[in-house]
Amino acid sequence: MTAPSPTTTTPVLTPTEARVLGTLMEKARTVPDSYPLTLNTLLLGCNQKSSREPLMELSEADVAGALNTLKEAHLVRESSGSRTTRFEHNFQRGIGVYEQAAVLLGLLMLRGPQTAGELRLNTERWYKFADISSVEGFLEELQDRAKEKGGPLVVKLARGPAAREQRWAHLLCGPVDATQTGMSRSSEGLSGNTAERIERLEVEVAKLRETVQKLCAELGVSPPEQV
Repeated sequence: MTAPSPTTTTPVLTPTEARVLGTLMEKARTVPDSYPLTLNTLLLGCNQKSSREPLMELSEADVAGALNTLKEAHLVRESSGSRTTRFEHNFQRGIGVYEQAAVLLGLLMLRGPQTAGELRLNTERWYKFADISSVEGFLEELQDRAKEKGGPLVVKLARGPAAREQRWAHLLCGPVDATQTGMSRSSEGLSGNTAERIERLEVEVAKLRETVQKLCAELGVSPPEQV
């Protein structure tokens, strides 16, 4: 069985495009009832403070611009059947990888370099890998990806001080220095349940914000400033 063929040559993403794409991939699995995402909900997901490395403060214009580029690369598409424009990812087919590989790349885009053990833990809500060796197997396939298929999509980084495992980084934003250790600059320390509650609350806030904006438009008043 072969991986699906990409519709285009593997593009080089900007950090903003990677965050937008990774967020769409995440929300498709963690909050399926709210997916595809509106622009406001997507913006909130990109800027959320949990499960993100590095943290970002993107504007609506930043996200809209990234969406346009990703649509041209066939990695994102607009969904129909709703009065509000919504967006969904087309990553697996657009890049040409298996589901498991797409899950790993999505987590690397959102959380930065991670060990195989960290990836197995962090992907539990996306896909349940049988063990760490299965995660390593897909990472090695992505590292050894043939040039005719677009070349490697991940790289194994140097071992950090006192670290038992090496971390992996994605190459979707271009080459990275494999001699770096890839140690995280922040420590989240949130349980899976806490992170899930935060994500759902953020989605609800985005929905309420959209409702307020619609009501203000109908009443002909200015919406309140966002905080």
